[in-house]
Amino acid sequence: MILDFFYIPLFIILAMQFPQLLLQKNEQAYLPILKNLALFHFLLGIAYFFTTNNGGGDAWGYWTAAKNMSYTEFAADVSGGEGTEFMRAFNYIPANLMGMSFLSNTMFYSMLGSFGITYFFLISARTVPFNTKINGYVLFPLIFFLPNLHFWSSGVGKDTLLFLCIAMFVYGLMKPFQRIPLLVIAVMLSMAIRPHITLFLMVGFGLAYVIGGKVSPFQRFLFSAVMIGIGIAILPSVMQFAKIEEASAEGFDKFATGKAAVLSRGTTGSAIDISSYPFPLKVLTFWFRPLFFDARNINGLIASSENLILLIVFIKAMRTKPLRAFKAAPFVVKGLVFFVIVGTLAFSQSLGNLGIMIRMRNMFLPGLIIFMMWVFSYEQYVIRNQKKIQKR
Repeated sequence: MILDFFYIPLFIILAMQFPQLLLQKNEQAYLPILKNLALFHFLLGIAYFFTTNNGGGDAWGYWTAAKNMSYTEFAADVSGGEGTEFMRAFNYIPANLMGMSFLSNTMFYSMLGSFGITYFFLISARTVPFNTKINGYVLFPLIFFLPNLHFWSSGVGKDTLLFLCIAMFVYGLMKPFQRIPLLVIAVMLSMAIRPHITLFLMVGFGLAYVIGGKVSPFQRFLFSAVMIGIGIAILPSVMQFAKIEEASAEGFDKFATGKAAVLSRGTTGSAIDISSYPFPLKVLTFWFRPLFFDARNINGLIASSENLILLIVFIKAMRTKPLRAFKAAPFVVKGLVFFVIVGTLAFSQSLGNLGIMIRMRNMFLPGLIIFMMWVFSYEQYVIRNQKKIQKR
């Protein structure tokens, strides 16, 4: 469409300029890297477009539903809808009123996803003081160029918006009193898309506030109380959204078992039966599969290569006293670790499809990456301190 020639360059320009709104004076050296990350993100967005164009997955469904939606349907979905209903309503303005094609709508989401990448990049840069090399390669910022990190946060759908919401929420908590609007938008938007992810955020960062860190007692009490309160308030909505009958261990176990059975069915070759897996193997499957023995096509090979890199970095991090590093971690890193743990416990027990696992894992992957970077950084800090003591 003719409008694509206006929309697509606009989205790319906005994505390229967005980091300048956030960078501090001493961080200007990051600007070229962030621009390259934005361009890389749009390239993966184009790949997502070709994967989902003309009927591929939920993305096409959201766009076509919004394109054909009446204002009455939009009003009904936006006022009372959650999940799929909200996504149709969210796409009504770009797809219907603004006349975006599926390509330009995908590029709009790629822009939003690139904002999320920028937030996570700056969270890393401001919380992890020392970089490290693994097998001769500098970990930061190379690890932010993992293809699936970008692919699943660049297309029309819930995953991209949630990726942005999580990034906004974590970035907002670094200076909560100055970034209240950012926090409110992140919480409200994530609740409308997947309320259980909002609950995971509240639980994870609520726990981080409770156990402390470099946070004042007043801030610790205030925000832990707020997050616990929000978590309790949205729990009924989460239960209804997930169709869990009662808030009990049996209820959640029944839900997980049913989910695993449903998601294990499939004809694409990526379905696996995890029902007989022991708990540790379910967790490892969620985080590090597909591997090369699972690969069926070029996409599987790319995902397997990426997972092998993650597995190598993870093993090295776990051999570098991660508990000691966690205890010394700043509040944001601790919150991300708890968020990753809660999400892993929930999804590793219920997902039985490798494609869906990669999509769901992507929301938690930045948290794992930042924690692994912190582990290596803290090890360097300890070594440098020991050398200083020895010189005295």
